[in-house]
Amino acid sequence: MSFSYEAKLELCREPVQRLCCARAEAYGILLYCNTFSATEIRIITGNPEFAARLPRLFHRAFNLRFDRLPEPDQEGKLVFQITDERKLHRIVDLLGYAPKQNLVLHINFGMLEEECCRASFLRGVFLAGGSATDPQKRYHLELATSHLQVSREMDVLLQELGFSPKSVLRNSYHVTYFKQSEHIEDFLTLIGAPVAAMAVMSAKVEKGLRNSVNRRLNCDNANLDKAVEAAQEQMEAIRKLTAAGQIEQLSDKLQQTAAMRLEFPELALSELAEEFDPPITKSCLNHRLRKLMELAERL
Repeated sequence: MSFSYEAKLELCREPVQRLCCARAEAYGILLYCNTFSATEIRIITGNPEFAARLPRLFHRAFNLRFDRLPEPDQEGKLVFQITDERKLHRIVDLLGYAPKQNLVLHINFGMLEEECCRASFLRGVFLAGGSATDPQKRYHLELATSHLQVSREMDVLLQELGFSPKSVLRNSYHVTYFKQSEHIEDFLTLIGAPVAAMAVMSAKVEKGLRNSVNRRLNCDNANLDKAVEAAQEQMEAIRKLTAAGQIEQLSDKLQQTAAMRLEFPELALSELAEEFDPPITKSCLNHRLRKLMELAERL
């Protein structure tokens, strides 16, 4: 069971109570689900707990039922669909859009004035379009939607809440993400997954202890000496290129690599590769550094 799956199971245990919060959560789901248009709503999930929550949530939020539900005991991808025009008009109207106009999706901040509603909205967003990497491997949480304006306004909302999100376009999806462990902890706590947040904290503590021990153990290791010597040679080559005015003429990737090596002279290749945003592979980083050294040798 993945970390994202467990986090979503925890979120689905949150009771569906206040109307405003139920509507805000459903709103987040709609903006980040598979299809939300003036002619169809389609939500596809492989999470049975989320699937069990959806009918209760939409009945509470909009006082209506899905036109299509998964079969009882169905496994795999579970599909929920609304195509009834009257139901769609009701949802669109309650969310503050104009039913008779072209549905251009954006975040209606008027529905998120209360703190509880913002938390519920983000819970729906994560349930429908969110994922989080196992913190034992690395720190990464993202929210993916097919709507550009929604993604832009999500960045604004998260910034107002004290987060520092970044954005990227991936396979026609607009992805809002952050890699800071503290922000992932705070986000999970905010949306109602404190156990998942504690797992991130615990992983960070374990990593810190493990890294501290490893650094001490490797201090006298010949491999560390070789890594330090290689880093020194790389930085010397970068300084040589800089002094000759060659750095500015290199590709953006090589310039970024040179800057990262100078900023983190103590890191091994695998650790330095993780500092890139997004991270690159160790072999890719090694190739770039060899290219820099070859260029320096030609001078």
